[in-house]
Amino acid sequence: MDFTLNRNADLHNSGGGVMEKFYYDNQTVKLFGYATLFWGVIGMLAGLWIALELVWPSLNFGFAPITFGRLRPVHTNAVVFCFFGNGIFMGVYYSLQRLCKARMFSDTLSKVHFWGWQLIIAAAAATLLMGFNTSKEYAELEWPIDVAITLVWVIFGVNLMGTILKRRERHLYVAIWFYIATWITVAMLHIVNSIEIPVSLFKSYSWYAGVQDALVQWWYGHNAVAFFLTTPYLGLMYYFLPKAAERPVYSYRLSIIHFWALIFIYIWAGPHHLLYTALPDWAQSLGTVFSVMLLAPSWGGMINGLFTLRGAWDKVRESAVLKFMVVAITAYGMATFEGPLLSLKNVNAISHYTDWTIAHVHVGALGWNGFLTFGVIYWLIPKMFRTKLYSEGLANTHFWIGTLGIVFYAVPLYWAGWTQSMMWKQFTPEGQLQYQFLETVNYIIPMYALRALGGLLFLTGVLIGIYNLVKTVKMGDFIANEPAEAMPLSVATANGHSGEHWHRWIERRPVQMLIGSLVVVAIGGLIELVPTFLVNSNVPTIASVKPYTPLELHGRDIYQREGCYLCHSQMIRPFRDEVARYGEYSKAGEFVYDHPFQWGSKRTGPDLARIGGKYPDSWHYNHMLEPSSMAPGSIMPTYPWLFDDEIDKSKTEGIIRAMQTLGVPYPEGYDQQANKELDEQAMHIVESLKKDKITTKKEKEIVALIAYLQRMGKDIKNASTSNP
Repeated sequence: MDFTLNRNADLHNSGGGVMEKFYYDNQTVKLFGYATLFWGVIGMLAGLWIALELVWPSLNFGFAPITFGRLRPVHTNAVVFCFFGNGIFMGVYYSLQRLCKARMFSDTLSKVHFWGWQLIIAAAAATLLMGFNTSKEYAELEWPIDVAITLVWVIFGVNLMGTILKRRERHLYVAIWFYIATWITVAMLHIVNSIEIPVSLFKSYSWYAGVQDALVQWWYGHNAVAFFLTTPYLGLMYYFLPKAAERPVYSYRLSIIHFWALIFIYIWAGPHHLLYTALPDWAQSLGTVFSVMLLAPSWGGMINGLFTLRGAWDKVRESAVLKFMVVAITAYGMATFEGPLLSLKNVNAISHYTDWTIAHVHVGALGWNGFLTFGVIYWLIPKMFRTKLYSEGLANTHFWIGTLGIVFYAVPLYWAGWTQSMMWKQFTPEGQLQYQFLETVNYIIPMYALRALGGLLFLTGVLIGIYNLVKTVKMGDFIANEPAEAMPLSVATANGHSGEHWHRWIERRPVQMLIGSLVVVAIGGLIELVPTFLVNSNVPTIASVKPYTPLELHGRDIYQREGCYLCHSQMIRPFRDEVARYGEYSKAGEFVYDHPFQWGSKRTGPDLARIGGKYPDSWHYNHMLEPSSMAPGSIMPTYPWLFDDEIDKSKTEGIIRAMQTLGVPYPEGYDQQANKELDEQAMHIVESLKKDKITTKKEKEIVALIAYLQRMGKDIKNASTSNP
C-alpha cells in the first residue's frame, strides 16, 4: 500500500496551479527513532561499565568479552553508529520529505536501509565482543561488515538522492546541503580507510603500514567526527531548531559560508591527532593550520543557530526541546573552540595521550550530539503521534540531570588530564623522573569514579526520557502515512522569481552539488595522502628493522584482539620526560611492517614502544595472569584465557602470504616453513619460563603474546637511517 501511495499522487486544482496530494512516510522515521533510544541505552551501559572497570578492574570477572579492551569498541561503535547513526537517519527521513515536499524515493529501500543497518549493528557488537577487531579506532569492524556498511550506505544514498531528484520544492534548503555532503564524504572516507587484505572470514590486515596507515586512519577518524557527527547534525539543527522555535534561520548568507568553508577546511585537520609523532613535520603543520582555521566556520554555524532564537528566549525557558537544542549548540561551540586549541603544538604536548582528550570528545558527544538528538526526538514523537508530550516536567528533569551528568563527566576528566601530563613531566632537582607511571594512574582513580557518576547521571536522564516518550506514544494516534499536498516542481519552477541570490543556481542542481561537495572534500585528502605514499623520503627506512616472525605476528594479532592499543601507545615523542621514561624517541622507519599501526591515542598504561627486553619472559607471564602481582595497584584486567587457549597455527600460512602481498619481504616459500620457525621460537620462550619455575606449553597464546612484547623496540638499537 505504501508503494502505491508513493507513486500515485492525486491531482486537483488550487488557485494558480495543479496540486498533488501525497503521503509522507512516518513509519521509517518511527523505527529509526525507536532504534535510536534502544541502542543509545546499550551503548551508554557499555560505556558506564568500562568506566567502572577503570575504578574496579575485577568487574571483568575474568570473562573475555567484557574486558575493557573488547567492550570499549562496542561502546564507541554503539554510541557513534547506533545511537547517533539511527538518530541521524530518523531526522533525515523526517526532514528531507518535508523539505522536498515528496515521499521518500522508495519505501523498499527505506526498509532495507533500516533493517540492514540494525543487522550491521548486531554483527558489529557480536564480532567485537568475540575479539574480531582491526584496531583502527572508529573503524574496528572486520571486512565483511565493512562491505555490508558500504552496501547499506549506497542504498541510503540512492534513497536520499532519488527523493531530492523527484522533489516538488524548487530550491534545496541548507539542511539538504549538509545531508548531501555527509553522504558522499562518509562514503569516500569509509572506502579509502577500509582497504584491507582478508586472511579469513573475520581477519584482515590494513593495506597501509606504519606512518601511512596512521595518516589514513586519522584522516578518516577525524573526519568521521566531522562528517558523521557534525555535518548531518548541523543539517538537523538547521531544520529542527527553526521548527521548534517557530522562527526562520538567522542568516541565509552565513549558512552558505558555513557550509562550504566547513566541508573544505575540515578534511585537512586529521594530522593534528598525530603531532610530535613520526608523521612528517609538513603534514603535522598542515593539520595544525587548518584546524585553527576551522574555528571560523564552526562558530559561524553556532552563531547562526543561537541567533535564530533572537526574541524567542521566553520559549526557551518554557520548552524542554529548545533547552536541549540551546545546550547542544553551545556544546558544539565549546568543542569546536577546544579542537583548534588542542591542535596547537604547545597545547597538544600537554593534552595528547591524556584524559583531556576524552573529556573533549564527550563534551561534543554528550552535549552536541546527545542533546540535539533528544531535542529532535522530543519534538518529533508528539508530531507523529498527534498528541502533546506526556510530561514537560519529566523532559525538563531529563535535561537537568543530563546537564549535570555532562559536568560530572567532563570536569573530572579535564582535571585528570592536566594532572597526568604534569606528573608525567615532573623531574626531581637531581634530574630524575619524580613519579613512576603507576603513581600517576592511582592518583586519578577518584576522578575516574566521578566520571562514572557523570555517566550514570546521563544514563538516568535518558531512561527518564524514554519513560516520558513511551507514555507519549501510548497517549497518541500514530500517523504512518501523513497526508500532504504541493505543486509539481514544473509549476513551482515556472512561478520562480528573478533577481535571486547567486547560490540558488547550485541549490536547484543536486547532482552538481553532490559532485561539487566531493571535489571540495577530496582536495585536502589528496594533498595530504598522496605525497606520503609516493615520496619515499617522507618515510625513511631503518636497515636493522626486520619483519615480524610468525610467532610474533600471532602475538600481535592477540594484542589487537584484546584491545591493548586502547590503553598503551607505541609512540615515544621527542620530549625529555618521554625519552627518560620509555627510551629513544620513535622513528618513522620503525613501523614499515606494521599492518596496521599501533601508535594508540590514550595512555591508561605506559608506552610499550621499547618494552622488548626490559623484563624477563616470566615478568610478562605473571603480569598477564595477575597484573597487580608485578605492578601493585595496577588497574589492568587479568587475561586467564590466554593461558588456556592455543595459537591457531592453521592460519599461519595465510598470514604470511597476506604480508607478502602487502610487500613484507619474506622469502619465497616462507609460508611453508613458518610454523616450524614458530615452534622453535615458542620453545625458546617455554625454556626461558622454566628457568623461573613456570611451566606452560608452546602452543598457548600467552607464549605468542610474550614473543610480540619482547620484540617491541629491539630493532632500532644501533640502527642507522638511510633515505633510498
